[in-house]
Amino acid sequence: MLETRKEQFIDELQTIGYKEKKAKYEVNASIDRLIYYAGWSDKFQQVFGSINPVASAHFNFSMPEPTGVVTAWAPEKQPLLGLISVIAPVIVGGNTCVVLASEQYPLSAISFAEVLNSSDVPGGVVNILTGYRAELLKHMTTHMDVNAFFYTNPEISQEERKQIDKNGALNLKHIIRKQVEDWHDEKTQSPYFITDFQEIKTTWHPVGI
Repeated sequence: MLETRKEQFIDELQTIGYKEKKAKYEVNASIDRLIYYAGWSDKFQQVFGSINPVASAHFNFSMPEPTGVVTAWAPEKQPLLGLISVIAPVIVGGNTCVVLASEQYPLSAISFAEVLNSSDVPGGVVNILTGYRAELLKHMTTHMDVNAFFYTNPEISQEERKQIDKNGALNLKHIIRKQVEDWHDEKTQSPYFITDFQEIKTTWHPVGI
């Protein structure tokens, strides 16, 4: 769906100051990032799960399972690639997400919401908000149905970080922070990003039953 609207996204990135070559590079990288994480969707459980040796007549399995509802702040820079890089590892692991688009450049996020709507991503899995971080910080970090909060913005102030940690402690939310300067860096895509939003469940099963 994103690829069929490639030219639209290139034009939108140019309206916020991108050169055409850079805009094409970001849109293509965004498509590649979705493909990358889609490829992990049926593999990460096998890679990160395990069969554990135990000194009893049992099988013992440890498997990653979704955390639940994840709220996130998309980065201000690289508003399309950054947004997709935040959303993809969250949902590929079976979570739902509520993500705040770039405060300064939300246009790409709004158009990407249309892409999601016309794709086979189930309704309600990805929820994209636009607005101000200062107004939404409390709601996104204190809501009792939110299980984790994810942010990457390197320009976030020390005061904001303290508030995030304090709010997350109210119901022991999982706070994930990634310091990312350039989302084109290969290090910004990894199966370990998926495991950040997983909890390990261990099951015991008697042998022979």
